[in-house]
Amino acid sequence: MQEQNKPVNNPAVEEKKQRSLWQEAWRRFRKNRMAMIGLAFILLLVIISISTLVIDAATHNSIYNEFVVKQDLVNRLKGPSAKHIFGQDEFGRDMLLRMLWGARYSLFTGGIAIILALCAGGMLGAFSGYYGGKTDTIIMRVMDILLAIPSMLLATAIVAALGTSIWNVMIAIAIAYIPTFARTVRAAVLTVKDQDFIEAARSIGCGNGMIIFQYIIPNALAPIIVQATLGLAGAILSIAGLSFLGLGIQPPTPEWGAMLSNARVYIRDAWHVTVIPGLGIMLTILSLNLMGDGLRDAMDPKLKN
Repeated sequence: MQEQNKPVNNPAVEEKKQRSLWQEAWRRFRKNRMAMIGLAFILLLVIISISTLVIDAATHNSIYNEFVVKQDLVNRLKGPSAKHIFGQDEFGRDMLLRMLWGARYSLFTGGIAIILALCAGGMLGAFSGYYGGKTDTIIMRVMDILLAIPSMLLATAIVAALGTSIWNVMIAIAIAYIPTFARTVRAAVLTVKDQDFIEAARSIGCGNGMIIFQYIIPNALAPIIVQATLGLAGAILSIAGLSFLGLGIQPPTPEWGAMLSNARVYIRDAWHVTVIPGLGIMLTILSLNLMGDGLRDAMDPKLKN
């Protein structure tokens, strides 16, 4: 009778107990087919971007100067062919190479802008949520003022004031996205700071800085990562918009928004010069949104079961 009453060990249950939070989130993320497609596309863009950097460094920009920037006015606006798969633009430059080289400007510029916004907004949100009181009131009211201004309008004003350059564009986008990350981090900190392990850290003499950076922020990463992924999509779209308006990355640098802006007058004569950069922007934004939705579902504790 005693042997019959022994609990039977289920390997699936035991394996589930041994998985960490991040392993469980990755397992659930992999089940989302659309999110995995988005991740694959973004990884492809990252590989292409790094490859173009390596090629430029190895060839001292000779390939960039010869094929990406050099003009061939005799063959301008030629459509897709076996030699030029995406056709040639209004100056006869190969559209495929310009799209490949332009990926790094769109992706890396947006990524650096989001990292800057996350660092600044994350710090403000963490201090606001942890200390509360007047600190919370002052920081959040400033963030509310910035949120009242449309992010694109704010970025446009900053770039117009600072001047058109890659770094100024990144600074403008970062400032525009600081309030979003500040509020996200503040909300995450408020849900964590009163838990028992934070009280235990205080009881052993940990300072406020150690508690914030070593205990609170690592345990509030899930919503921050999701917001960063969705914010990257918005940042890339904002950079393309600024370049389209002539305030972002300037020609002849092959940035997708600038390519779209320069080619829009030829849309009736050569469809490929506008459709291809537009598709590049659309697919990148769509892939990042699919990733963000998949991460949100994977990291939502309500969907754990």
